[in-house]
Amino acid sequence: KRRGLGCVGTMARRYDSSTTTFSPEGRLHQVEYAIEAINNAGTAVGILAADGIVLAGEKQKSTSLLQPSKSSEKMYKLDDHVVTVVAGLTADANILINNARLQSQRYLYTYQEPMPVEQLVQRVCNYKQAYTQYGGLRPFGVAFLFAGWDEHHNYQLYMSDPSGNYSGWKATCIGQNNQAGKGLLKNEYEETATVSDALKLAAKVLQKTMDATSATAEKVEFMVLTKEGEKLVQRILPESETEKVLAEVAADASNEGDV
Repeated sequence: KRRGLGCVGTMARRYDSSTTTFSPEGRLHQVEYAIEAINNAGTAVGILAADGIVLAGEKQKSTSLLQPSKSSEKMYKLDDHVVTVVAGLTADANILINNARLQSQRYLYTYQEPMPVEQLVQRVCNYKQAYTQYGGLRPFGVAFLFAGWDEHHNYQLYMSDPSGNYSGWKATCIGQNNQAGKGLLKNEYEETATVSDALKLAAKVLQKTMDATSATAEKVEFMVLTKEGEKLVQRILPESETEKVLAEVAADASNEGDV
């Protein structure tokens, strides 16, 4: 019996260490472990509003001695019409972000028009999928929420994971406690919501998923993608506006408690 158990353990480890070998259950364990790494990362939220898109992220600061970053560690601009928020390993995300920027600019140079959002997402996902299929490589330990606008499908929100899969969403959540966040979005999301409403909902999701008792402007950040006339505007909210959104959410919660 002991020998039999040892054989089972050896078999499990064999499939455990390879990204290119399926286990007898039809699973790629290393890809699943990469997804698990994302589930331990800071939460990121994306919400599609009637007049724009809201992205929100939890800033994880390990110590107060750390110098504040000069740019966002969660939100990135890919092109004038596409932005993204990441959850997972930032170093892995940088490789894919640079690849996405290059793909977008090559398309613009070739066709003299912005790259359709879904086509850009698909190119990035094809690159990610290759790292699950060839030996000697490991999957990228990062998930993305892509937000963008194009003349084909207007505002769009996509989620991509380390396997190379992507899917379109009206509202979703990635990172730690994402199931609790998705549950809240499922109950409270409305397609007619404005950007202002979506900001409040994103703040509520972050408060529900974060380990801290309450979200503060130092721990969360918001980005808004809107259209002003023919121009697309990407804007990360300053701390003063972030505090205002969080205060409104706290006031609404206290009013509900009083009722």
